[in-house]
Amino acid sequence: MEHGRKRGELRIYLGAAPGVGKTYAMLAEAHRRAGRGTDVVVGFVEDHGRAKTASLVEGLEVLPRAEVPHRGVVLTELDVGRLLARAPEVAVVDELAHTNAPGSRNEKRWQDVEELLEAGITVLSTVNVQHLDSLNDVVETITGVRQQETVPDEVVRQAQQIELVDLTPQALRRRMAHGNVYPAERIDAALGNYFRTGNLTALRELALLWLADQVDVALRRYRAEEQITATWETRERVVVAVTGGPESETLIRRARRIAARAGAELQVVHVLRGDGLSGTSPRTLAKARKVAEAVGASFHSVVGDDVPEALLEFARAADATQLVLGTSRRSRWARVFDEGIGSTTVQRSGPIDVHMVTHDEAGGRRLLKTIARNPLSPTRQAWGWVLAILLPSLVTVLATTLGEVTLSTDVVGYFLATILVALVGGMAPAIVAALLAGGLLNFFFAEPRYSLLVTDAETVVTLVAMMLVGVLVAFTVDRAARLAEQAARAGTEATLLTSYARTVLIHPDPLAPLLEKIAENFGLTSVALLERGGDGWRVAASTGGDPCRKPDESDVDIEVTKDAHLSLRRAGKRPLPAADRLVLEGAAGQALLALRQQRMADDAREAQRRADATQLRTALLSAVGHDLRTPLASIKASVSSLRAPDLQLSPDDTAELLTGVEESADRLTELVDNLLDSSRLATGAVSPQLHPVGCDEVVARALVGLDGRHHIDVDISERLPRVVADPGLLERVVANVVQNALKYGRPGGGRIRISASSHAARVELRVVDHGPGLPAGADGTAFAPFERLGERGERGDTGPAGVGLGLSVAQGFVEAMRGTIRAEDTPGGGLTVVVSLPAADRQGE
Repeated sequence: MEHGRKRGELRIYLGAAPGVGKTYAMLAEAHRRAGRGTDVVVGFVEDHGRAKTASLVEGLEVLPRAEVPHRGVVLTELDVGRLLARAPEVAVVDELAHTNAPGSRNEKRWQDVEELLEAGITVLSTVNVQHLDSLNDVVETITGVRQQETVPDEVVRQAQQIELVDLTPQALRRRMAHGNVYPAERIDAALGNYFRTGNLTALRELALLWLADQVDVALRRYRAEEQITATWETRERVVVAVTGGPESETLIRRARRIAARAGAELQVVHVLRGDGLSGTSPRTLAKARKVAEAVGASFHSVVGDDVPEALLEFARAADATQLVLGTSRRSRWARVFDEGIGSTTVQRSGPIDVHMVTHDEAGGRRLLKTIARNPLSPTRQAWGWVLAILLPSLVTVLATTLGEVTLSTDVVGYFLATILVALVGGMAPAIVAALLAGGLLNFFFAEPRYSLLVTDAETVVTLVAMMLVGVLVAFTVDRAARLAEQAARAGTEATLLTSYARTVLIHPDPLAPLLEKIAENFGLTSVALLERGGDGWRVAASTGGDPCRKPDESDVDIEVTKDAHLSLRRAGKRPLPAADRLVLEGAAGQALLALRQQRMADDAREAQRRADATQLRTALLSAVGHDLRTPLASIKASVSSLRAPDLQLSPDDTAELLTGVEESADRLTELVDNLLDSSRLATGAVSPQLHPVGCDEVVARALVGLDGRHHIDVDISERLPRVVADPGLLERVVANVVQNALKYGRPGGGRIRISASSHAARVELRVVDHGPGLPAGADGTAFAPFERLGERGERGDTGPAGVGLGLSVAQGFVEAMRGTIRAEDTPGGGLTVVVSLPAADRQGE
């Protein structure tokens, strides 16, 4: 936009459906503005063949449209360049959500409009509610038709004016029936499908609600700009304040009924104390959140030390018209000193109506529960009761024995006794100690003596003060004990949840150990993670005997999701403490996470297995295509020569051809054996039969019939421990490794040596050659399938090397026998393959 030019204004006519009169209203506004002398130009208007709409275009300047050729057809679109050059004060541009023809200046018409606004041109436009991007899927659900042309909601929200063009469904259907919207041939189909009364009613409500939200946003923006803090009752909103206590559910449901009668939205708010010591139970607070979600209310948490002010600030910010509070849980006597949150909120509420809802916790019952529930240990409580009787009695005995002590000294002694009892035993023993101390003081030391009659004000003050001191000290001790108990429980819960999270994070297969840990921590006989599928409930994972098969069979059922439950059984059907349920809910979530993680890992392994199989097949086809063809071609050529009737062969030539056939057949046998073994390893079909066997015996059998064995030195002691292995598989391992050495390590490299040694309950078998060894960087691929280093020239011209499965098969067989195989450089040059297996003798086999 040029410097100093004001951005144009956007006015949108919003309709619930086609035919309500958006374009008609837009053109009527254009005529009104033109009549006042405003420069108005029609950039684009689509009349859809409606005579009344077309007649309104007359009398206004109409800008020629741009012609855009597309697939042999000339389409007309808004000519943005010409309209910018014309630069009117107001431009009329219909159908804001329209998609321009390919090759146009912009892809969407709202982008054209944005250019006009930037140029300082005011734009009048139209849009239907079904074209709003955020409502597209909702409209599709209602009408069954998905709109292909949409406009971002933000574009429409930025309009300075949005006018709803409304028409009842019945009136719109009458307009259609009269032919004022669609041609006659389309009327019946439209009325029976998109323009059904139910569809139009739903679309109309969508348009009204969407526009109401935009009005609300605009109002909030205006109030923020003007710094208006007073509540404007433009829309009913109800806020209910909850403490997280047991009465929260009652308050939320009561507030839901109040909001429903007023047609208002409901918001639930909980105020967190700034010191973090509000004492709110996370379990009950989580329950209140679930209740709020169940009744369709939003849940909010705010922080504030002044609870009434924090509540009212939230209510004013939300433009709440009604605030629902629970009646005070304080006793009548406590309210003498502190009116409570409810009374203070009512005094400060101003225009916000405050509802006080009664509940079972009201009226001081909390104080009685506090007194009845002693958070101290049973040992301290027992000592408290003992000291409540003993200490006042002891003070009385001492004061009576020391008769010269004054009354004030006796009072101090009784005060001290009351405080000590409060510190040790808590509230109830402190009250008993204060009453007993007051009675003994009055009976033995106050005038008239040996009487419970109180005659002077000083004694009354002393007795009351003694009682208050005992109660206040006991209250402080109880509160500190409760906070310590909560902190200890929170620490325990955090430790358990951290332990569960660590198990999920670091364990390769976390579900089973996680369930075992849950069962151990909570003394459970069985833990089962249940999933619901099309055929009902099934056990996804479990630990312990007799796991639950359905949630109804469990002693404790934790719902993670609607289709996943953690079901628990407890020994002796003991009830589960309510405080433990919160930790179990967290553990249940971790169990479901572990299950999903395990399945993802299984899917990843399966995907990797399939990828490896695909790679294996690809490499197999590539290698076999070459290595099978070579010996087959040799056999065919030799046999053809032997069978040729016109070819006279000498006995030596015949023997040579037969030898070639035999060698080629041996190569084919070796190749097929390796391919079959590789296939067995890939499918997991190798099941070794392990038992003690001597290395010297296996090596001797492996070398029988092996070409080039006269180049091999064997150095294996008969006293060497036997190994735990499958003799057949180990024989194949040795044969493959030795054949590899003969192929790659033998030419020009001296003799091949086979030796064995034992160390740390293992026996290591070494096949050593002095050939060129592995090329640099090839250590990780020596045992890879189809890896044929000899064909790359690193080892010289070794001739046909096979498909490169020998060492790969050897590795698979060794690992199946719980052994290892590795490749090392031979000192002085060459390659050493080391096969390590468990020693049988040292395992007691």
